[in-house]
Amino acid sequence: MTNRYFYFRLTALLAVPWAAEAAAPPTAAPVPPPEPWLTFGLDRFPALQVAPLAGIPLWQFLASLIYVFLAFYLSKGLDTFINGRLKKWASKTETTVDDLIIELLRGPVRVTSFVILLHLGMQIYSWPEGVAAVFSKGLKVIVALSITYVLLKLVDVWMGWWHERAAGDNEQFGKQLLPLIGKSLKVFVAIVATLVTSQNLGFNVTGLIASLSIGGLAVGLAAQDTLANLFGAVAILVDKPFKVGDRIQLDAIDGTVETIGFRSTRVRNQDGFLVVIPNKTMGNAAITNVAERPNIKTMMNIGVTYDTPAEKVQRAMQIIEEIYKPHPKTSDLIISFNKFESSSLNILVVHWWNSKDFKEYLQGFQQLNLELKRRFDAEGISFAFPTQTVYLRQESEWRMAALDGTATAHPKAS
Repeated sequence: MTNRYFYFRLTALLAVPWAAEAAAPPTAAPVPPPEPWLTFGLDRFPALQVAPLAGIPLWQFLASLIYVFLAFYLSKGLDTFINGRLKKWASKTETTVDDLIIELLRGPVRVTSFVILLHLGMQIYSWPEGVAAVFSKGLKVIVALSITYVLLKLVDVWMGWWHERAAGDNEQFGKQLLPLIGKSLKVFVAIVATLVTSQNLGFNVTGLIASLSIGGLAVGLAAQDTLANLFGAVAILVDKPFKVGDRIQLDAIDGTVETIGFRSTRVRNQDGFLVVIPNKTMGNAAITNVAERPNIKTMMNIGVTYDTPAEKVQRAMQIIEEIYKPHPKTSDLIISFNKFESSSLNILVVHWWNSKDFKEYLQGFQQLNLELKRRFDAEGISFAFPTQTVYLRQESEWRMAALDGTATAHPKAS
């Protein structure tokens, strides 16, 4: 019994490995790499079948070299097309932005197209994994450098256009602030390009991004007011609510803008004092730009006395029109006998002076007012001034009897 049990046990142990081997799926044979299809006919020469390096035949090296030359001239042809056809098309447009963009794309397009063709060439021919990996990473770096170069040049173009726009308004502002903005944008582009390229090359940039985020948050909190003033200065430059030399009104401030800086705007008020206003306040406040008004509006209430007849009131209105209407700087004029005031007959005069020059307006309007005074005096029309008539009612027998101010009382007759 024991011998029989041992026999069956030994048979089962020997059968298990064979059964497992029979049940295991057949091992797939290694797939050979595909044969290159772009050989330029060099694979037909027996002398070029020699494999001097890494098992790669000599004809593949020669075919790759020919492919590199073709890729180079193809990318050069694309650059010539951009320089020729597209540049002629851009020259027909009114804007210069497309000309600048085409000029920027010339070099990077040639490099990028050449690198893309080389990457396709890596797929055509079979190379060792190590060589293919190094070559692929090198091509990624070249493409990243080309794209970064284009972005940096676009920043230069944008800053140049911005500087031309701001040159006539605030030359000092354009010289000080715009270079800082341009350099900040370039640093930002370089940091983003480095992070993206490093991630594409297989590096872990999560920790670096977290460190930059924490550092940026700390800097932002520490320099909150400074950044707010800087962004306020940028908003002033972009929105252009005023420029240097304009007279503005802001809350209790009324004066002329002298400079616009990184942190503040300086305004010379009407009393001659220099008022420094933070740019974040300028960006959030309601600003009245007096210099941008199309004309200067004047409202006057000319009062004549109550004893003036209606005919003379009408004559006074005619005189006002004869004086103000023909003046070359008069844009519009409204005259109306509109009110019976407490001490005068009121004539409303609304005049629009067709100029922004305040000094010229004061001098010209002074001459008009002097002429109006002469004409009213000649016509016998009197200007009214605040008067008050007092009526006295005598309740007793007291009366003034002497010129020296003494008073006597005369008793009532019985």
